[in-house]
Amino acid sequence: MRIKHQLTIFNALTRFLIILAIWLSLPILIEKVVYKRIDKTLLEKKEKFIEHLDKEEINDFLSRNDATETFASFSTLHNEFLQLYQAKEIPKNKNSYFKNEARIIEGEQSDYRVLYYDFVYENTNYKLEIGSSLSEIKDLTLAIRVFILIVLSIVIVFTFLVDAVFIEYLLKPFHQIINQKIRHVNEPEKFNYTVIKSHSTDFRELDEVLNQMMKRIQELFSIEKQFIANVSHELLSPIALLKNRFENLIQNESLDEEAVNKIVSSLKTLDLLKKIINNLLLISRIENNQYVSDERIDCRSVLEDIREELQDRIDEKEIDFSINLNEHYHFAGNKTLIHIMFYNVIANAVKFTEPKGTITITDVKTNSQYAITVQDNGCGMTQEQTAEIFNRFTRLNINKEGQGLGLAIVKSIADFHQIDVVVTAAPQKGSAFEFVFHIGKKV
Repeated sequence: MRIKHQLTIFNALTRFLIILAIWLSLPILIEKVVYKRIDKTLLEKKEKFIEHLDKEEINDFLSRNDATETFASFSTLHNEFLQLYQAKEIPKNKNSYFKNEARIIEGEQSDYRVLYYDFVYENTNYKLEIGSSLSEIKDLTLAIRVFILIVLSIVIVFTFLVDAVFIEYLLKPFHQIINQKIRHVNEPEKFNYTVIKSHSTDFRELDEVLNQMMKRIQELFSIEKQFIANVSHELLSPIALLKNRFENLIQNESLDEEAVNKIVSSLKTLDLLKKIINNLLLISRIENNQYVSDERIDCRSVLEDIREELQDRIDEKEIDFSINLNEHYHFAGNKTLIHIMFYNVIANAVKFTEPKGTITITDVKTNSQYAITVQDNGCGMTQEQTAEIFNRFTRLNINKEGQGLGLAIVKSIADFHQIDVVVTAAPQKGSAFEFVFHIGKKV
């Protein structure tokens, strides 16, 4: 997931959690504010009622001296009520307190916030109850919660879109750096040093540092190319000269057999040294992108050519060699390098497959990939060996000829063409090399 999407989602989730917390705590906040206001109103009404206890209507009730009598007063809509009755005793340290409870008034049940007040009047204990309905409060709370939910949902959607647009604008220089520069770091000579415009200091610094780094890499790249050219001349030329001298020397009839054998051994050593140098130079040129990769390559044709080249070895070991391709896959690349890549793998399969063994080349195609698999039933490899086969100078069998560079070359060529190589093997059960091509490179 891209960073712009992560930032947008993070901002949206953060707002959602904040809004959820507000929405859940809203009833508590409303209740505290409203209850405080109701309690204050109830206390004011209590004070007014106490002040008018000497009125004739209240005195008439009190003068009855009847504990069963209750003075009650209700508002028209039953939003409020007031009740006064005699009490047996007054609780200690509790003259006044509030309580939420349901009351049935004239056949209708509602929730009320009730003020209880205990007091003594003319040596008689009384309890005063003043209530205020909570039904409107609950309706108001629900309405507020629905309203806030709608408003905040709109806020989330709006801010999400705004964040997405702003983050896209903010990260635009970053994407330019990736697309115009970082994706082309493997081609130092074609690197684009154009300064990326940005309002962010971080991206400007990144662009500047990247340009400086690539200039240094380009310098080293030029030095390495010069070194490779020097190696080709300074090492291969003396080797060719020595080989020519040894070949001339071996024609001397005065040499005894022992001397001839030493010269022949020296010639083999020079040939081996030449192969190693050529292979190392090949790997270096591949990794430095010194090969063109715009040729149209037919995989089937390449594999058929390799079979013809190795037919003598295949016949000598009586190997059952088959190419079973269902697709005629073409892609853009370097035909010579692709030939070398498949040749090294198939040659290894022939080398490590026992006489009368089998080597099968198959393919499979999906919407996004095309894969060619070279399968043999040879000696196979352990898991540890499989992990090291692409390292340079790695030889799994010292009894077999080779310099340990063949599969290293295979890996370099595959990386150059953006081909994935998947190896599966087991001891005494053979090996399978799968080359996965991406359909996007098809021409």
